[in-house]
Amino acid sequence: MPRPLGQHFLRDPAILDRIVDALDPRPDDIVLEIGPGEGTLTRRLAPRVGRVVAIEKDRRLVEKLGGAGSGERYPPLPRNVTVLEGDALDLDWHRSTQLTAHSALKVIGNIPYQITSPLIEKALDPPVPAVIVFLVQKEVADRVTAAPGSKAYGALSVGVQSVARAERLFTVKAGAFSPPPKVDSAVLRLTPLAGPLVGEAERAPFRAFVVGLFGQRRKQLGRSLRDVASLDREAAARMIEGAGIDAGARVEAVAPPGLVRLFHTIPR
Repeated sequence: MPRPLGQHFLRDPAILDRIVDALDPRPDDIVLEIGPGEGTLTRRLAPRVGRVVAIEKDRRLVEKLGGAGSGERYPPLPRNVTVLEGDALDLDWHRSTQLTAHSALKVIGNIPYQITSPLIEKALDPPVPAVIVFLVQKEVADRVTAAPGSKAYGALSVGVQSVARAERLFTVKAGAFSPPPKVDSAVLRLTPLAGPLVGEAERAPFRAFVVGLFGQRRKQLGRSLRDVASLDREAAARMIEGAGIDAGARVEAVAPPGLVRLFHTIPR
């Protein structure tokens, strides 16, 4: 049987437990798991939380996780686990988990590399989970957590760090997976900020603004700002000064709070 949807399965109990630990599991937690695959992480997680809702896109895996064809490789899932067939990018996570007004959601998953950025973006859309733990490509984790001035720092770094605290916890070598991917992975933990730097209505325009600036990352910020915001030289200089940013800086050297201030100075 061909490998479903390009998945790489992680089976090492010690690594799986470290991933669960990163979620800070509590007995009353409701957890959404994205891409349970063979259910190895699900089985380590379920005994430590109140309820798990696992979203799996591959119908063959859904059938196995649900009991059809189960055996030594696919033992029955704990009773507090519900498996839903569907695409995590399309489903309403809060409706799928049947959250009440008094419930908090945590999110965990071994994320397919090709949809990592859209899943991170969706996970951070309000109402945000209490914490998000994703196993992602190491390069992506490096970019999300990168500091200003580093080579990996970019629009993804700013977009995430403007609304969440981002931590790269530990690396998982390619050989830990079956079959092994071509690159190493890392565990990324995102904890939404109590006071995000940009509001919900601002996120899309701020994201477009930052992407535009980083598209010209080697230019001085004044020149990039003139192009992105259609400003003349004098207006761009005033905006940069008003944001408290060095006039000669490049966007890659400016931390997220500075870029948010700059965004807020632009006339709407």
